[in-house]
Formats: sequence, C-alpha cells, structure tokens
Amino acid sequence: MVAVKSYDTEWATMLIRPWLSAQGYVASLQNCINEQAIAGLVGWGRTVGIVASMISVGLHEAGRIRRTVAKGREGHAVFRVGEPHGRVTRRIEELAEVLRAVDGAKTTTNLWGERWSKLVQNGMGNGVTASTGLTSSECMGNDAIRRFSIQLGGEAVRIGQALGFQLEKIRGCEPEQLAQAAEGDAKALHAVEALLVPKAGANPRAGIQRPSMAQDILKGRRTEIDFMNGHVVARGAEIGIVAPSHAKLTALVTGIERGKMALFPSHLGG
Repeated sequence: MVAVKSYDTEWATMLIRPWLSAQGYVASLQNCINEQAIAGLVGWGRTVGIVASMISVGLHEAGRIRRTVAKGREGHAVFRVGEPHGRVTRRIEELAEVLRAVDGAKTTTNLWGERWSKLVQNGMGNGVTASTGLTSSECMGNDAIRRFSIQLGGEAVRIGQALGFQLEKIRGCEPEQLAQAAEGDAKALHAVEALLVPKAGANPRAGIQRPSMAQDILKGRRTEIDFMNGHVVARGAEIGIVAPSHAKLTALVTGIERGKMALFPSHLGG
C-alpha cells in the first residue's frame, strides 16, 4: 500500500517494484488521483485504488493519531477498494476484508467516480483551511468561505461530469445539487448549506479537525495543492472548462507555502 503524499508516489512505487511477487500489486491509499503514476511504473494489471472516505484522522504529535469521527459508523464504508477496469476481483475482495479490521470497507465497480468525488470533497476543504488558518467547522460556519467552498465543489462536479465520471455523494450532497448551488440555484443552495453548516453539539471533536493540507501548512511542509485543486484546473483545461475558484485557491496556497503570503480568513472573504 502506498500512503505517501502524491508528489512522492513515483519514488515510493519504484522502491516497492523490485520486491513485488508475480501476483503482487500496488494499492494507492492516498488523496488525489495517483493510479496512473503507479501504473506507469508497475503496469495497470498491478495497480489497485483505495479511496478513504471521511476517515478524519490526523497525526497530531509523534506516534499519536487523533480521529475526529467515530469508527464503525453504521451504513458508511470508509474504504472503497476498486480495480481500474471496474470489475470486482478476488484480490480486491480480500483487500477489503483486511481493511475491515480498521473500519468499514467495501469493493467498488466505480473507482474513478469514487476518486473524483473524493477529489471534489478534498478540493472544497483542504486548501480552504490551509489558506485561512481556520478549522473545517470554522470555515463551514463562515458564510463567505462556505459559499466559496460550494463554488469549488460545483466547478469540480461539472468537470467530473464532462469527463464521464459517475459521481457519488459529496459531503452528503448529490453532485448535481452541489453544482446547481454553485450556479446560483437558491433552492439547491439552501439544501446544500443545510448539510454543510455545522450543527451545535453534533460532533464535539469537529471543532479541532484540520484537513491534511492545513496540517502541512502549519508544519511548514510541501502541500498537495497541485495534485488537488491544481489537478481540477488542469483536467478542466483539457476539455475546455475553466475552474477559476480552483485556480485562485491553487495560487493562494502556493504563495502561502512559499512564504510569500500569510494565513488570513479574509483571503476567501471571511
């Protein structure tokens, strides 16, 4: 399993490649979409994807991991294991069974739809918290920042749809509803905001949750912004769809990462 940052995918795969057995394969358990990079080194037949959905964990100090949502939530599979070709094989069934020792897991015939849906979700939150210095709950509780996040979600949904992906729910929202909210549909916006606005007392740990990119900024590390929001911009450009909110956020996080800008909620209107 490869669980490194996206920019380290190739070297990690090269490290693994000489030790793979004839039946061995590499599974990407990462944010962003890295299966193509892995397959370029070991082949598509030895590449598997694992999407981690709403696991909400952070390494808050050496050797100590904090989870901000409960394990084993009924009806929710954290791990979605899929083959690039979309068929359910014995190896991904076995892999899903292994992962059930950690939390809920299932196989999927929709790896690419799951991947893009997770990218939409991450694209709405990671760079937003990274650039504002706020927690996830604080961002969603701020009207201007929340609506910027919805704009990010809608742009990414439209690009994913144009690319032909079968999108899954995103933060509890139907993809089409999220896109319509970003495009100014008042009814859709009301419904989406009802799902996104933090509810008092619903999750006492939510107030301390910072996505991985926000943690990277606070620790002075390189971020995955080019593989996340930057990837949305790049894929959109390939098919003639602009993603101005993603381009703005990519430039903003890059500037902060390089020490050219400071963290401020006002970057996104907060």
